[in-house]
Amino acid sequence: MIIRLYSPKKDKQAVRRVLREVSWLRDEGPEGLRAWDAWFRSGRAYVAELAGAPECYVTTMPGTLKFQDDELSLCCVTGVATSRVARKQGLAGRTTARAVAECAASTDLAALGVFEQGYYDRLGFGTGVYEFDVRFDPADLTVTRKPRVPVRITQNDWRDVHDARLRSLRCHGGATVIPPEFTLHRMTRSKNAFGLGYRDKKGRITHHFWCDASEPYAGPWRIMWVTYENYDQLLELIALMKGLGDQVRTLIMTQPPHVQLQDLIRRPGRSRIAREDSKHRTGIIAQAFWQVRVNDIPACLAKTHLRADALTFNLALTDPITAFLDKSSRWKGAAGNYVVTLGRKSSAVRGTKRSLPTLSASVNAFTRMWLGVLPATTLAATDDLSADAALLARLDNALVLPKPHLNWFF
Repeated sequence: MIIRLYSPKKDKQAVRRVLREVSWLRDEGPEGLRAWDAWFRSGRAYVAELAGAPECYVTTMPGTLKFQDDELSLCCVTGVATSRVARKQGLAGRTTARAVAECAASTDLAALGVFEQGYYDRLGFGTGVYEFDVRFDPADLTVTRKPRVPVRITQNDWRDVHDARLRSLRCHGGATVIPPEFTLHRMTRSKNAFGLGYRDKKGRITHHFWCDASEPYAGPWRIMWVTYENYDQLLELIALMKGLGDQVRTLIMTQPPHVQLQDLIRRPGRSRIAREDSKHRTGIIAQAFWQVRVNDIPACLAKTHLRADALTFNLALTDPITAFLDKSSRWKGAAGNYVVTLGRKSSAVRGTKRSLPTLSASVNAFTRMWLGVLPATTLAATDDLSADAALLARLDNALVLPKPHLNWFF
């Protein structure tokens, strides 16, 4: 197995073959192919060769993740695909580990979307919170305000759209992907997608949504993303969606952070029962489909500011990614012994103090606890994390955080 950087001139056709075999590339025209090419140029791309041919690729892009009021640097693993002939050969795991390792020197965290629970646990990724896909009839929305006449947003507006996504309101755990080519690619994936929204006097998009209308006429249609700078703008967009109810019977939308869409839907229980056997079924589906891992423990702890008295303990951290890294890799993972302080001023330094209690954890479980996905006492029961009961209780009291939602899926 040879893992190396992607070369457009040498590898483009082979990678397109991989994309077709996993059905991510179908009948895109020249515009769609150009968007794929821009995707590969806008970050780092790697290929793994088998029998002299690229049979697996991994792409990453730089991004950020908000932790409370601070920004952390994020390595976004935006694509992993393996051809039909190279399955179960270890290519995806080792290529992803290589990509994360080369980002780790300059990024605090790494995150990715998952196709199945447990696969990327092998690389130190911990599962994020449930995200809620809400299926609803837009005519059942209870917002009463009358939205202004919107502007059309098209694929030609991709740079403005991306800028609006970067400026959108973000809560704890909210991510961004920095290269605008990411949004260009997402906007060209559907042949029948459209956007509606609003611009300010300077022409900037202030708030909008992008909708995949691949299903004809009555839907279901999927709202791919929503951007807004405040909740008043969000309500205007929801009122705009209500207007689609004259035609569309079902919209699917990932619930925005810190909002319960059910509060804005008329008789959701009645609708769910009446439509349960239809393609226009309504209701809420919860799933955890993104994972994140800490690459740099001291850097992440330095930007952790908690409203709690200082708590100091030993951390004995393991990192399974080490088994997937080449001996030549300069970064060996985040494993090691640390003295960690959590409080208004948090820190992590290498070492151990005998007088302190010890938390033993994988980087997967520690990341979930630190980010606020689950409390320490729960992770001690269901994940790779252990400590005495007193330390677990104190960790629960110290790490009282809002649920983290990426709100930017890749």
